[in-house]
Amino acid sequence: MPGTEHFDVVVTGGGNAGFSAAHAAAERGRRVLLLEKGEPEQAGGNSYYTAGAFRIAHDGLPDLLGLLDPDERHARSVLPPYPPAEFAADVARVTSGRNDPVLTEVLVADSRDALRWLHGKGLRFRLMYERQAYRDAEGRQVFWGGLAVGSTGGGRGLVEQHTEAARKAGVTIRRGTRAVDLVRDGSAITGVSWRDTGGRTGVVRADSVVLAAGGFEADPALRREHLGEGWELAKVRGTPLNTGDMLTAAIAVGAATHGDWGTCHSVAWDAWFPGNESNREVTNQLTRGGYPLGVVVNERGERFLDEGADFRNHTYAKYGARILAQPGGLAFQIFDATTRPLLRAEEYDLPGASVVVADTLEELAEGAKIDPVALRRTVEEFNASIDRDVPLDLAVLDGRSAAVDPPKSNWASPLETAPYHAFPVTCGITFTFGGLHADASGRVLDTAGAPLPGLFVCGEMLGGLFSGNYPGGTGLTSGAVFGRRAGSLA
Repeated sequence: MPGTEHFDVVVTGGGNAGFSAAHAAAERGRRVLLLEKGEPEQAGGNSYYTAGAFRIAHDGLPDLLGLLDPDERHARSVLPPYPPAEFAADVARVTSGRNDPVLTEVLVADSRDALRWLHGKGLRFRLMYERQAYRDAEGRQVFWGGLAVGSTGGGRGLVEQHTEAARKAGVTIRRGTRAVDLVRDGSAITGVSWRDTGGRTGVVRADSVVLAAGGFEADPALRREHLGEGWELAKVRGTPLNTGDMLTAAIAVGAATHGDWGTCHSVAWDAWFPGNESNREVTNQLTRGGYPLGVVVNERGERFLDEGADFRNHTYAKYGARILAQPGGLAFQIFDATTRPLLRAEEYDLPGASVVVADTLEELAEGAKIDPVALRRTVEEFNASIDRDVPLDLAVLDGRSAAVDPPKSNWASPLETAPYHAFPVTCGITFTFGGLHADASGRVLDTAGAPLPGLFVCGEMLGGLFSGNYPGGTGLTSGAVFGRRAGSLA
C-alpha cells in the first residue's frame, strides 16, 4: 500500500499513559511510534494540565525516600503509611462500589512499582507539601488524605521527563499527527490511518496498537449526549484535543464499552478568569479546592452540598457536577479573614484570580450578585450550628460539624471576621469515566468478552475504574500502571 510504514507498536496519544506504554514496549526491543494529535505547543494531553499527583500504596516516608528528590523538610515530615487495603477501600468508597474490582486490584498492587519503574527511566518525584500537608503546632509537615507524591515540575515536568526518556529509548514521536481510524485484517487490528496538520495522510502497519488518546470531554455534543443536558456548557480544564475520536473508532471495529459513560471528573473552577479553558499557562491553578475550609452557596445564597463530607481529594472530582446544576452553573466559595490565609497559594493567590472582597456580608452579596438576605440567613444559621467544642484539625476527619441542611461534617469554621472573600466557581470538566472494556493487561475486549487481537488501551480510554467520583491522583497512577502493562504485551 503506497505511503504505508511499518512499526512493531503504534501508540496513539502522548500523555502519561501513552508514554508509559511506549517505554514498556521499547524496553522489550520493539520499534515504537507514538502519534500525538497536538502540535509541540499543544502536546502532553491532559497530563500537561495536572499537578502531577500520583496516588500510590506505600509504607510511609522511609519506603519512599529512594523515589523522591532530596528535601530538607523530609526530616520534619509526618507521612502515614497508605496500605493497599486502604487505597482499594478509598476507590470503592468514592465510586459507591461501582469500580471494576479486577482493574482496581491491579491498579493498587502495581502503583508503587510503576512509579519506581518510571523513576528508573529518569522521571523525578517529590512530596507535594504545598498541596497535601499542613504544619502542626510542633512545626511538623503532616500529610493527609492518602496522597503525597507528585511529579517534579507538575504536569509540565512530567511530560518533559517522559519525552526525554522516550527519545533516549529510541521511540519515534510524531506531533501534529491525528490517528483517524484503525486498520483491520480480519478480526485483528494491524495499524492506524493518520492525518497531520499539513493535510498529509497515511497508514502505519503494526503488530499492536495501544490506544491512549483520552476521553470525549472536549466535544460538547458528546458531553451532551452521554452526560446530559447542560454539560455542553462546562469549561474544559485540560487539552481541547480529547474529542473521542479513537473511542469511536474502537467501538466501530467491535470493541466493547465499559464503565460509567454518564459521569465524569469535574471540579470547582474559576468562573470569571479570562481564558479559563485549556489554559497552558496557569493549567490546574484555576481549580478552587479550598471549599472544605469555607461554605459554598449559589446565587440564591443557599448552600447545596457538604463541603466537609470527606478529604478534598475524595470529593473535588464530583463537586463540579453539583455546581453545574445550580442556577447559571455558578456558585461562590466564601471565606472570612481567619480561613482565607489557609487556602492554597498556587490557586487562590494566582494573579487575576476572580474574587469579591468586602467588609460586610451585604457588600459581599452585592459585589457577587448573591441574594443578600438569603446569604445573611445562611451564614448566621451556619455559624450558630457549629459544634465548637470539637477542635479544628485539618489533617484528619475531625468531626467538627455544623448541624444545618445540608450538614457540614468536618472542619466547620464560623464566618464572622471581616474581610469576607467570595470566589466565583463553575464546573471544570477534566475527563470522562466511560471507556473501553479491557482485561487486566490492557487488552481490549469485544462485545463477547474476547480480546481483539492487536488492540490495547490505557489511560482515560480505559473504562471501569471510576464512577460518579474519583480519588485524587489516581488517574496518573492508572495511566502508568495500565500503560506499562499494555506496552509489556504489545
